[in-house]
Amino acid sequence: MAVNLVNVENVSKVYGTRALLDGVSLGVSEGDRIGVVGRNGDGKTTLIRMLAKLEEADTGRVTHSGGLRLGVLTQHDSLDPAATVRHEVIGDLADHEWAGNAKIRDVLTGLFGGLDLPGFPQGLDTVIGPLSGGERRRIALAKLLIDEQDLIVLDEPTNHLDVEGISWLARHLSARRSALVCVTHDRWFLDQVCTRMWDVQRGDVYEYEGGYSDYVFARAERERIAATEEAKRQNLVRKELAWLRRGAPARTSKPRFRVEAANELIADVPPPRDSSELMKFASSRLGKTVFDLEDVTVQAGPKVLLKHLTWQLGPGDRIGLVGVNGAGKTSLLRALAEAATSEGERQPAGGQIKVGRTVKLAYLSQEVAELDPDWRVLEAVQQVRERVDLGKGREMTAGQLCETFGFGKEKQWTPVGDLSGGERRRLQILRLLMDEPNVLFLDEPTNDLDIETLTQLEDLLDGWPGSMIVISHDRFFVERTTDWVFALLGDGALRMLPRGIDEYLERRQRMEEASASAPAPVVEKAAAERSAADQRAAKKELQKIERQLDKISEKESKLHARIAENATDFAKVAELDAELRELSGQRDELELRWLELAEDA
Repeated sequence: MAVNLVNVENVSKVYGTRALLDGVSLGVSEGDRIGVVGRNGDGKTTLIRMLAKLEEADTGRVTHSGGLRLGVLTQHDSLDPAATVRHEVIGDLADHEWAGNAKIRDVLTGLFGGLDLPGFPQGLDTVIGPLSGGERRRIALAKLLIDEQDLIVLDEPTNHLDVEGISWLARHLSARRSALVCVTHDRWFLDQVCTRMWDVQRGDVYEYEGGYSDYVFARAERERIAATEEAKRQNLVRKELAWLRRGAPARTSKPRFRVEAANELIADVPPPRDSSELMKFASSRLGKTVFDLEDVTVQAGPKVLLKHLTWQLGPGDRIGLVGVNGAGKTSLLRALAEAATSEGERQPAGGQIKVGRTVKLAYLSQEVAELDPDWRVLEAVQQVRERVDLGKGREMTAGQLCETFGFGKEKQWTPVGDLSGGERRRLQILRLLMDEPNVLFLDEPTNDLDIETLTQLEDLLDGWPGSMIVISHDRFFVERTTDWVFALLGDGALRMLPRGIDEYLERRQRMEEASASAPAPVVEKAAAERSAADQRAAKKELQKIERQLDKISEKESKLHARIAENATDFAKVAELDAELRELSGQRDELELRWLELAEDA
């Protein structure tokens, strides 16, 4: 029988006149892996802080088992700014001690990309004080994971991690014996790690078995049983339920309710998107040309991020963009945005970007745009437009769109200066959509948004007719809102991935394995004796491979264009997709050979 680690008995917490938690009783046992979800401001962080005894309850009590080893990651770290990364993470262990510890090596490699902490100016000896909030958070997470605990409590652990880091963290936590309580908005992560869910709503906490997908099913079933009114029955939970059932059935691993009832719930729910209809509508708004890139080179200072890129973003294309940090995702969006806003006058370091004459771009950057703090929420939206056309005959007033994004009638009169970071992010997205763009660039749009707001945003984007590029570490959001995934792997090229983010992670793993299996650097004497002829031969073959890779990129670009032209001909699209897969296999073989030759050259 599992040992009970934490008991929460009849706990209440009030802030001002609002009861965040009202008579909540919960328990955490050995082996539990609990995900905590709910709207921003509903008390998720307060609940786990009281669970960890970092905050006192107004009434009720929280008890820990004797000798409980507890590890907590809060939203604000307690690292010593004068200390080095080595001191905080590894402590006083000698190099041979920590380097011989498989767990420490795994954590450092998983969170930082290598034992030497690439990206940190002095590696392990970097002083913490000048580091960014994201870097400090990864250090705090590494420090926590290297220790042994009975219970780990994590508040937004995936923030500031890329797709690979999130994937590694999911595997790491799944393999640990520690119990886990985790607040996160990353739905893919919840599905991979958690076996139970706590849904914090209006002072109560509802418990569900299974991960996030199971929670969506069970919550829909609970609402069906409760016989809620028709307006409630038509809510976003049903739409997301339909997508989960039809689009990705493998996500549901442990459903705890009658599948027949779930199927009945979604019987009259259409697919989330009618891609063919949206593409026709987008073509009528945008014409044939949106963005055409010809032999483009993108630089950040002296560093070349993309070279000889020939690519096309067509009308109605919905693209997810993933890649290693520093590979040029944001730089590519900026180059496209500069070309659009300057009407083609500002061009990248090399090549040309052609912009369609009807393009009306909205660009959501990672930085939250400053708004007048004295504006009211509704006023900030009405400054853009009073009404918005959402396509297919749908129209919303500024007030209605505010309500869709979680700004109720009372909240609409709140000064912008009083909003939280997540609420300002919501307002920024809302203002962008209110301007009726036909091209959207979204750079990390899910930052600071709760799951309910994410589903509302996804619902709006489902019916939005235009071209879109999304950069996000939120795999669920990328899969839900886009039709194609492209990757930047740090080698200056842009590749289409028919199998999406799973294929990206596989490619990255193969590249790392090829790099790790490459011969260790030879000693100086052997290097001096190496034949110059061999080096010249290796360089010559490398150049040949690079030319072949460029040709493959051109073929891929042409195939992408043909897929866009034949989007409604599913047989043709399948034929073209098969050609893309064959090209992808050729590229993989060439890349592996390139890596083998690079050391010799």
